[in-house]
Amino acid sequence: MTVLGLIGSSCGGLDTRFRAELAAPAAARGHRLAITLTPTAHRWLDAAGELEPLAALTDLPVRAASRLPGEPRPHPDPPVFLFAPASANSVAKLALGIADNQALTVLGDVLGDPAVTIIVGYQVQDARFRHPAWRRHLDTLAEAGVRVRRLEYGKPWSEILDLLPASTG
Repeated sequence: MTVLGLIGSSCGGLDTRFRAELAAPAAARGHRLAITLTPTAHRWLDAAGELEPLAALTDLPVRAASRLPGEPRPHPDPPVFLFAPASANSVAKLALGIADNQALTVLGDVLGDPAVTIIVGYQVQDARFRHPAWRRHLDTLAEAGVRVRRLEYGKPWSEILDLLPASTG
């Protein structure tokens, strides 16, 4: 069973689609989920009553906060990460190396490692494409080996799961 680092940030639909269209289908495909959320995504999913159903899909804790010094690491090192949905803010921070929360720290620590697969499914408004830095952020991630795809409005987020390597074991 392949460990999948499933990372989520606060985007529209997170509260109703993250578990149904990403976490549950990934678990059904045989992935062991190591879920890490940005602080805002954690707050949104908590308010929606989604944290317990998410936790039921995995034997690992659903994380949003860093561990204290001396505490054991709660997740094994995943060989594959799926960051979806990824907000424009989180994509920019990841591309710039800003690790100001646990989700971005986990990804930033493995970005560029050829032994780790990272897929980013971002959800942004069309207007974001006019921002002069946006294309550079996507290009930076692609140059680091990240597979970057937009989560299209009106389409199921689960389509991005087809980019994941098959689970083993």
